[in-house]
Amino acid sequence: MFVTREYALSAPAADTAAVVRELRDRAEIVDALYRFGLGQDLKDKDLLASAFAADAELDFRPAAARWGGRPPVMSGRDTIATTILALFSGRVDTTHQVTNPRVVVDGDSARLTALVEAQHLFTADHGTFALLKNLYDVDLVRDGRRWTIHRMRIDNVWYTGDPTAVFTG
Repeated sequence: MFVTREYALSAPAADTAAVVRELRDRAEIVDALYRFGLGQDLKDKDLLASAFAADAELDFRPAAARWGGRPPVMSGRDTIATTILALFSGRVDTTHQVTNPRVVVDGDSARLTALVEAQHLFTADHGTFALLKNLYDVDLVRDGRRWTIHRMRIDNVWYTGDPTAVFTG
């Protein structure tokens, strides 16, 4: 489920071209997760949508279950971007910080595990908030020069604040 191997690169150290290709892929893979977070924070639908494959799936159910939430699985790039922005735009300010990315590249597919801290504050009253530390499990596919998220599962490690107020817009 999560990327837990004991090394980072698969390419043989003596094959400089392979190492460079893998490093580029790894940077682009993590960038897909950065686009997901920053797209939300800037309320930029194009940036947010660019993180996903056309047939992507986002499963926030494991995280929401921690506080009794029951969101549906979101399917499709446009549905994901529209749903997330509709929930937050004009109502919730967000910041996302991505850390501890672990990546495995396998040809034109990849797997990413990362921790993401997501702060959600009511725009009109920053005293109402939910700060979430989530563990992401992400499958990605190559899309030309970039990578896009094909499947994302978000699980919650801990939270503080009131997620039910923030996520029941």
